Amino acid sequence: MKKKFLKYSLQTIKKYHPEYDDIKMDEMRYGLEGFYLTITKAIIIFTIAILLHVFWEMILMLIFFNILRKTGFGLHASKSWICLTSSTAVFILLPVLAKYIVIPIYIKLILGIIAVALIYRYAPADTVKHPLIHADRRKRYKYITTINCIILVSILLGVKDEILSNLILFGIYNEIVLILPITYKIFHLSYDNYKDYLKTNEAELNIL
Repeated sequence: MKKKFLKYSLQTIKKYHPEYDDIKMDEMRYGLEGFYLTITKAIIIFTIAILLHVFWEMILMLIFFNILRKTGFGLHASKSWICLTSSTAVFILLPVLAKYIVIPIYIKLILGIIAVALIYRYAPADTVKHPLIHADRRKRYKYITTINCIILVSILLGVKDEILSNLILFGIYNEIVLILPITYKIFHLSYDNYKDYLKTNEAELNIL
């Protein structure tokens, strides 16, 4: 189903935008694949969240996570079923935990400082299918993601609602896990893919 959706969508885009080169089409494929997986996962996860009475908590955590994800990027599971399983576990289990655990404010402060440092150090993290080849764009994404993380940390430290504070913290660290080199290594995925992309293209240019 996914292959048919991508094939039809890309053919339609190419029909109306024949000027798009291979790099642009790869970006389109990456976005469409993400859209498809998001929709299919959302149906399953939303249903489970409703049954467990954590729908709105899940939505909030997803929002906080995506605030960082949209510019911090991070790995994608190599297989759809792994992505679905891990996403379901994370976006159901953590909202449930957020309703019942209490984290001391000084622990949240320490975790917040660590979070900002990790985001600044490792964001953005690219993938093989979507290498961030432009240095200025990587720098811009790093600054935006770091600033957003600082804002989220400030909010989680300032709000009196314990559940909301927990959801923000969990959303932040969900993104951090996805950009750490050790996570890429665990899943046997290559890190800093833009470097390999640039080396490959530089070698091709030298041959020509």
